[in-house]
Amino acid sequence: MTRGVQQLVLEVERVRDSFHHAVFTVPDVDEAMRAISADCVLLHLPMGTGASSRDGLRRYLATDVLPHLPAALSFRRVARTVDRWRVAEEAMVGFTHDRELPWLLPDVAPTHRRAEVLAISVVTVQRARITAHRTLWDHAGLCEQLHIDPSAVATTNNKARASR
Repeated sequence: MTRGVQQLVLEVERVRDSFHHAVFTVPDVDEAMRAISADCVLLHLPMGTGASSRDGLRRYLATDVLPHLPAALSFRRVARTVDRWRVAEEAMVGFTHDRELPWLLPDVAPTHRRAEVLAISVVTVQRARITAHRTLWDHAGLCEQLHIDPSAVATTNNKARASR
């Protein structure tokens, strides 16, 4: 690997980590916004929550995510792969479901149970800005640990079908 490619890989990792820190550690919308591109797409699957564009993402973070971060939120990295354009990471995410989580479990009241589930994120970076951030959650495992019927959890797809 050339020195130039090594520097790109480190920059991609730094940008992803700064966004994660701004959202889940600080939490600070303005700091998070400094890491994204104008056309960034953020998506949580299978719920289908997220946003696209700077304005949409700012609104989503400020309204649905940051005020609704659960207590005792923790991340434990299982694996990470980085190349010149993206970071793919598997992490165990633990938290206490002590409040509504519109970004993760839309329309589900707090169960006050502890959960720890696998989340796989792929973050794409171009010109030192995140252009795409997709996270796939172990939805079935999460619902089982929280004693929630998976079919009762509102997803964007379920809402679209219901409105037809």
